[in-house]
Amino acid sequence: MKLFVKKSLEQLMATPEEGGSTLKRTLGAGNLVALGIGAIIGAGLFVRTAAAAGGFAGPAVTISFIIAAIGCAFAGLCYAEFASIIPIAGSAYTYAYATMGEIVAWIIGWALILEYALGAATVSISWSEYANNLLGHRIPYEWCHSPMESALDASGISHHGVINLPALVILLLLSLLLIKGTQESATVNTIIVIIKVSIVLVFIAIGWQFINPANHTPYMIPDNAPAAKLPDGTLYSYTDFFRHGWGGVIRGAGIVFFAFIGFDAVSTAAQEAKNPKKDMPVGILGSLVICTVLYILFSWVLTGVAPYQDFMHAGKEASVAYAISTYMQHYAWLSTLVTVAILMGFSSVILVMLLGQSRVFYTMSTDGLLPKIFSDLHPKYSTPYKSNLILFVFVGLFAAFLPESVAGDLTSIGTLFAFVVVCIGVMILRKKQPDLIRPFKTPLVPLVPILGIIVCGGMIVSLPHETQLSALGWMVLGLIIYFTYSKNNSKLGSAADILPKASDFEKK
Repeated sequence: MKLFVKKSLEQLMATPEEGGSTLKRTLGAGNLVALGIGAIIGAGLFVRTAAAAGGFAGPAVTISFIIAAIGCAFAGLCYAEFASIIPIAGSAYTYAYATMGEIVAWIIGWALILEYALGAATVSISWSEYANNLLGHRIPYEWCHSPMESALDASGISHHGVINLPALVILLLLSLLLIKGTQESATVNTIIVIIKVSIVLVFIAIGWQFINPANHTPYMIPDNAPAAKLPDGTLYSYTDFFRHGWGGVIRGAGIVFFAFIGFDAVSTAAQEAKNPKKDMPVGILGSLVICTVLYILFSWVLTGVAPYQDFMHAGKEASVAYAISTYMQHYAWLSTLVTVAILMGFSSVILVMLLGQSRVFYTMSTDGLLPKIFSDLHPKYSTPYKSNLILFVFVGLFAAFLPESVAGDLTSIGTLFAFVVVCIGVMILRKKQPDLIRPFKTPLVPLVPILGIIVCGGMIVSLPHETQLSALGWMVLGLIIYFTYSKNNSKLGSAADILPKASDFEKK
């Protein structure tokens, strides 16, 4: 068997039609843009903004967003080209299979689990925090936090988390909705997107009046900034290179990069798009542009309303509600409204992340790299229902027992790695198959893909060493599974020496 055997474009395009059991094409361009916005605007904006500003970038988190957006734009252009050429489920996994071979495709598919599955877990953790905030903290700390978390209450008593039950509840409900159908899920998502974007605009408009220019000075955290007090009573120093100045801004970009995860999830739904060659680039790039503008404005207002130091000892996941209730007291009603909108927004992000992961599993299963259970479709709804249920258990374990910061950083590194491979893939395909019909072409190749590799690679380097080591361990586990199961069950690998050529397809 050849580790680097590639799937021809003929095979990729024929795969969805094999066996008479396929995903339904029900999504239009509007659905895809909404799907992208639904996945993008969520925990990244409402949670990671405060985390990046408080611990690393300060008010210059706006620059962090710009850096992250540039990296995403380069990768997004590459994704758009691939999505227009290969409009089937699987995202970066499928693209790698066509350009770099099976072993690389497996590595990417395994990395995408960090993006989508851990992304869903991360957002469900934030959903739990905001839900408890809305309920007046009626859920005891122990039952809505990870065992790895602890905090002091007003009386100085320490509380330790046991399990995050609210996160499990929202994951179960959304998994059941996905089993019901993609179009139904997309309709619910579109409604949520309209509501949460409206609330973001309201916060920007009203919050602009409460910006204190002193909070934006200095714009970057100085190396001699006073240590911040954390919820557990310990002090947080800003002297580390990646906790102040430009180093902090770059680390901030790696953190808020999580806020952009989602536009690539659009590509996982390519097999369910009505006119994928036209609509996929619109969905990917359109959602990315809209969200970038909102992010820059939002982060400017949030760090102007509340000083960045506040986000280290107060607010935490519910940072926006904290800023409103503390510094915009005449608009207490907005805090409640924002919290409701954020909960709905988080729900749409989880929905798209779970959809993306199940579609990657679906494609890997049809290739034989995962067991058939992941590609079994519901006899009535034509959705990979068994995969959705297994995914609920898998994601639920992370959501119940990991803190948001750990899951969020792992999500970012998995996504950045996938972006780098997609950028490499575009250059390979351009060189090996220059005459291929491309409904959408990435401009300035190889400059754009190379810049995408550099920016995304820089953000990977800036992430904590613990995150990098955890991701490496995850990859080692993935390779063990590949060589013990996937390599021996690959449908393509068993026929590696008799693959048809793709030349006829390329000339069409």
